[in-house]
Amino acid sequence: MPTNGGILSALDKYHGHDTSKVILGLTSLLVVINSLTSFQLYAMPVFDNLEFRYTSNQNRPCPWWVRMALRVFFGCLALFIAIAFPFLPSLAGLIGGIALPVTLAYPCLMWITIKKPEKYSAMWYLNWSLGSLGMILSILLVLGAIWTIVTQGIEIHFFKPQ
Repeated sequence: MPTNGGILSALDKYHGHDTSKVILGLTSLLVVINSLTSFQLYAMPVFDNLEFRYTSNQNRPCPWWVRMALRVFFGCLALFIAIAFPFLPSLAGLIGGIALPVTLAYPCLMWITIKKPEKYSAMWYLNWSLGSLGMILSILLVLGAIWTIVTQGIEIHFFKPQ
């Protein structure tokens, strides 16, 4: 992998001479489509929260034009953050490690809290062990990300992508 760039840069650099330009173009197009659709998917909780706030304050359903305006506003806000903080990918491991328990640990621990299985049963041990493993992995990822930031450093440039 090249140090500057991602998988598409590596694909073009190492396979640009022996791969059809059509295949390389389709690969890039599919990455763009994947990025656009995944943004919609992962931003859906934010959209739902904004619409919930609107309906709670207005005591009426959210019209289509308000829903569209909220989504455009959030998209523009995300774009502004990406431009204002171009060094955020350097912090991806740290941010991901902090958010990892939401995926790996909390569901197991919430299941124990909600279902209240018999103590020391197989499901109790399984969920506690998976929740603990998720927390341990998260702690290790955060420590590794901090170690990488400390050893390699991070250059912070606001509004100046490198």
